[in-house]
Amino acid sequence: VQLQASGGGMVQAGGSLRLSCTPSRRTSRSYAMGWFRQAPGKEREFVAAISWSGDTIYYSDSVKGRFTISRDNAKITVYLQMNSLRPGDTAVYYCAADAVGTLSDTVAEYDYWGQGTQVTVSS
Repeated sequence: VQLQASGGGMVQAGGSLRLSCTPSRRTSRSYAMGWFRQAPGKEREFVAAISWSGDTIYYSDSVKGRFTISRDNAKITVYLQMNSLRPGDTAVYYCAADAVGTLSDTVAEYDYWGQGTQVTVSS
């Protein structure tokens, strides 16, 4: 499954962006989905994850209360609403699919990845 992330851009601190992630084709598998980000010179880090049903959601402490992950299974799209953005949120954001559905915060647990979308927050 190929994933396509979109919605990145440049915004001032305090602003908002909404990222979207859509697979290249509909599949019968039920994937848990996650968002990760990677800043220059840093390792890829977990941001948020959501179960197939949407009933279970996890966030990293750094984005809790500011970011919201959601999914629309009819549109097979996962969203990441990012509010109160900070310069420290600047990174390439990646969506990922987990076929096992463990809602992990670990990169290695995810089976498929999108190409990434750049988010830049200026002060």
